[in-house]
Amino acid sequence: MTAMHRQSLIAYGQPLRETVIGCPKPRGSEVLLRVERCGVCHSDLHLQDGYFALGGDRRLDITKDRPLPFTLGHEIAGVIAAAGETASDAAVGRRVAVYPWIGCGKCALCRRGEENMCSAHHHLGISTDGGFATHVLLPHPRYLLDYAPLSPNFAAPLMCSGLTAYSALKRLAGRAADGPVLLVGLGGVGMMGLAIARALFQQPPLVADIDADKRSAALAAGAAAAYDPADPQARRTITAATGGVFAVCDFVGSDKSLQFATGVLARGGKVVVSGLLGGTFSMAAAMFAIKAITIEGTLTGTLAEARELLDLARAGHIAPIPTRERPLNEAQAALDDLRAGRVVGRTVLTVSER
Repeated sequence: MTAMHRQSLIAYGQPLRETVIGCPKPRGSEVLLRVERCGVCHSDLHLQDGYFALGGDRRLDITKDRPLPFTLGHEIAGVIAAAGETASDAAVGRRVAVYPWIGCGKCALCRRGEENMCSAHHHLGISTDGGFATHVLLPHPRYLLDYAPLSPNFAAPLMCSGLTAYSALKRLAGRAADGPVLLVGLGGVGMMGLAIARALFQQPPLVADIDADKRSAALAAGAAAAYDPADPQARRTITAATGGVFAVCDFVGSDKSLQFATGVLARGGKVVVSGLLGGTFSMAAAMFAIKAITIEGTLTGTLAEARELLDLARAGHIAPIPTRERPLNEAQAALDDLRAGRVVGRTVLTVSER
């Protein structure tokens, strides 16, 4: 039996370690994928920690129902290595990106195509072993998406950072005609959001991040203007330049980022929050009506949206973001760099054939 090498979560709050098991044999509709690339996402840090920060000393424990060792990684591109007897359209050797947000297939959310929202989900790298490994097992070929002529380095992150940004920005489309969209946070999702916003909207977006290097990278990638949210004058400067922003996407999801985002909203404006950094947000209840604002959350995106996004990228409408390759055995170092804020764009783990 072929060995399967993994960079595994052995204990919460501890470094990943290599584990080796036998490769699973796909049965029925299952497909075994040999991983070529797997992106490193900020969500992986929360999973390694075992909680989400809820503000103060409060934490949302996410350690339940996840047997250890566990394999992180949900931005996956690879090659079909084997398929079960009923897995149609799963030819061995086919190169695909993986839609990882797999639902139960039975609940109301799944029936309407929102598997990413399913409470009884089987999300890869979240509740089911993911792509920080040489191989990953999929339940059905419907989650495998052709990505040629894109590179695997580009296609893999599209399945989370790209999809999250795309789904969030679609929710702002109705207000984007009224002025430039503001993107708060320029991590991997934010930089992908910048590329996607340039494809979706007529006006180039405004951006905001506390990191000067990330602001410079965003300006080089086509942002109209870049602001430092830590600058006490930033809100006033944005409001003076725009009269108030009608559409903001918060890719950070912290108390500070959301206070900044709502602080520059025009009347009738909308903030979509996709970040998960944590903290608590408060606002005078009367201001929702006085300013007629909307604050909406979003979680990744649907399989249909993943197909739409790949079509946009394959048509050449989305520019690739800065990407650094690292070998699979440097997964922990990649997580450490991400935690320390040393990553501009995205890191992808490369997996060599064994």
